[in-house]
Amino acid sequence: MSYDKIKEKLANGDPIILDGGTGTDIQRRGAPMSDETWCAAANLTHPEIVRAVHDDYIRVGADVITANTFATSALVFNNLGRDDDVQMIDAVAVKIAKEAAEGHNVGVAGSISTMRPMQTGSDRNNLGHVWSEKEARRLFKNKAEGLKKTGVDFIIMELMRDTDYALWASEAALDTGLPVWIGLSAERGETGQLQGWGRADCAYDEVARTLAALKPDVMCVMHTSANDTDEALDVLKKYWSGPLATYPECGYFKAPDWLFVDMISPADLVAKSHDWKKQGTTIYGGCCGIGPDHIHALAQEFKQ
Repeated sequence: MSYDKIKEKLANGDPIILDGGTGTDIQRRGAPMSDETWCAAANLTHPEIVRAVHDDYIRVGADVITANTFATSALVFNNLGRDDDVQMIDAVAVKIAKEAAEGHNVGVAGSISTMRPMQTGSDRNNLGHVWSEKEARRLFKNKAEGLKKTGVDFIIMELMRDTDYALWASEAALDTGLPVWIGLSAERGETGQLQGWGRADCAYDEVARTLAALKPDVMCVMHTSANDTDEALDVLKKYWSGPLATYPECGYFKAPDWLFVDMISPADLVAKSHDWKKQGTTIYGGCCGIGPDHIHALAQEFKQ
C-alpha cells in the first residue's frame, strides 16, 4: 500500500490494522535474543524467521507491517562502538519486509526507538548511559536518514517516553521529509499517575504535550498496558485532534526474553479496541506479546 492510500484512509477515518509485536514473535519462533541488541541480529542470522513473521501478519489482514528495526537503536549500537552497523542491518530488515509486502496492499514502516543498553533480567533500560543532545541528535539523524534510503513508506517512532531523547529522535525523523507516526508509551508511577514508560522523571502529560506539538501524521498509544491505554488516550487528546492509533503490549520483559504470561486474549483485545474506537481511535494493532491471532481478530472485526 502506497502512503498515498494510507493518507486517504487517515483522512476518511477508515480503519487501519497494524501488525503485532515483531520482535517478540521472532523470539516465539525460535530466534535467540541478544543481551546487548535484543532481536536486531535476527535480521542477519534468521532472516527466514523475520520473513515468516511479516508473512503471517499480512496473511491475517494487517495493512501495515513494521520492519524489524526497533532494536537497531542508535544509542545501543553507539554504546557498543557499532554505529556503522545500524544502517547496514536496517537495510536488510527493510528488504525482508518489502519482499514480504510485494504483491500485497500493505505499507512498510521503519521503526525508530530510543532504547538504551538493557539491564539483563529486567524490563528496564540502564539510564546511567547518557549522551549529549548534540551527539544523540547526530545518532538519530543517521538512523532516520538510513531508513529513508531503504524506501520505507513512513517512520514510526516507538516507545517514546520522555521529553529529551524522544523529542530529538522524532525531530530527526521529521527532518527526513517522510511521514512520521509517534508512539507514546506510559506506565503507572508510584503515586498512580501516568509517567513515561521507564522514565519516572517524565510525567506522561508533558510527554504527550511535547510530542503532539511536533504535528506528525498520527499519534499512537503503544507498548502500554491495555488497562492504562484508556487514560493515556484521554491525556493525549488534550493536545491532539488528529488520527489516533492504539497497539498495547501484554506479558513482561525479562531481558533479553519476553515472557508470554498474563496475556490478553484476541477477543478481549477486540473489546478494548472498541472502547478506544469510542475515544477516537481508527488504527488498531499490537506491540510486544501480541501475535497473529490477535491481529486476525482485529482485522475480522474492523475491516468489514
